[in-house]
Amino acid sequence: MAQFTVRNLEDSVKQRLQARARSHGKSLEEEVRSILRHAVRDEAPAKVGLGTRISAMFARDGLDEPLPEVRGGPARPPEFEP
Repeated sequence: MAQFTVRNLEDSVKQRLQARARSHGKSLEEEVRSILRHAVRDEAPAKVGLGTRISAMFARDGLDEPLPEVRGGPARPPEFEP
């Protein structure tokens, strides 16, 4: 696993991080790891295509059936039941 050092961090920031860690029942290091994970969690990797990112945005919406391929077919209006 990677390691790095943060230099020139203000004492007040360190104290607030320590207080935050205590309130979450974590060590200072684990709290900082959690903050860093959260900060980059929603960033899409650079090589992920637009379709994959859109799919990921709606992945939790409960669509259980595969969508039909529409590439190359004629455009059709949606059918709604009355």
